[in-house]
Amino acid sequence: MTDTPARLLRLLSLLQTPREWPGSELARRLEVSARTIRRDIDRLRALGYPVEATMGADGGYRLVAGTAMPPLLLEDDEAVAIAVGLRAGAGHAIEGLDEASVRALAKLEQVLPSRLRYRVSVLQTATVPLTRGDGTTIDPRTLTVMAGAVAATERLRFGYRSGDGTETKRQVEPYRLVSTGRRWYLVAYDLGREDWRTFRVDRVSEPFATGARYAPRELPTGDGDAARFLSRSMARMLPRMEVDVTFRAPAEFVAARLPKHLGAPVADGPECCRLRTTVHDSLEWLALRLALVECEFTVHAPVQLSEFLGELGARLTRASGRAGQEEDAR
Repeated sequence: MTDTPARLLRLLSLLQTPREWPGSELARRLEVSARTIRRDIDRLRALGYPVEATMGADGGYRLVAGTAMPPLLLEDDEAVAIAVGLRAGAGHAIEGLDEASVRALAKLEQVLPSRLRYRVSVLQTATVPLTRGDGTTIDPRTLTVMAGAVAATERLRFGYRSGDGTETKRQVEPYRLVSTGRRWYLVAYDLGREDWRTFRVDRVSEPFATGARYAPRELPTGDGDAARFLSRSMARMLPRMEVDVTFRAPAEFVAARLPKHLGAPVADGPECCRLRTTVHDSLEWLALRLALVECEFTVHAPVQLSEFLGELGARLTRASGRAGQEEDAR
């Protein structure tokens, strides 16, 4: 192989396989001399790839972890697997999948050849994830378009459906994507309203990057923290509740089954724990999350939550048919 750039790429692809390669085998595969392999290894090191050599008659080479992340070469199947995994995670707003993951997906999809993009699309369409039903499903392409617009500081157009079902067209200067674990939100400056807004991504349709560039504005918070801005916006939209709940289960058991933003319960006896926290969530969502903990619990506050749980329990009892059975038993 006389083409040096092509040979280096092929050599790098081999070294990215987690094994040690004898110099003689690399020379045979690339149809060059052992001396050329040594020179190519030096070239890769100069480019930032940490290639480690072992001593011996037939010396070996392997790629090791370095201090920086150099570019990776992916086989077709590897690229498809990564893209499908990122799409699945992004589409269901899995907790811990933040903006950096969406940016990675946007970069990968931008360079995928059409044949691989088609394979990713087919796999995504043909598979259905099993979820607990307490999140929202998002088209991953919506996220990648938005992430690309944020990175390129391009104005974005999209359709938006508000909570009451009103459909509007928006043109914004996107600032950041923020994940709350349950949902994705876009923090952006709305050109039509001439003010900052937050948008639930699952209510966005047909996002389109216009290509028009803009100079990023400063958030009203003054610190550039989009997550803090979102928290304040949500606090204005939802009632503030002081929650006090006792669970008849160990704190570790309960903490593993509650969203992290609700806080951590503390032990309140050998087999009990108590959660005291302040939330900005709907009564309906909070009641369902408490019910999913899968243990007995008592709500001390707020009264509205306790009353809602009572009404919900009565409806569920009627739905199960047990209420009629109890009447017959009397």
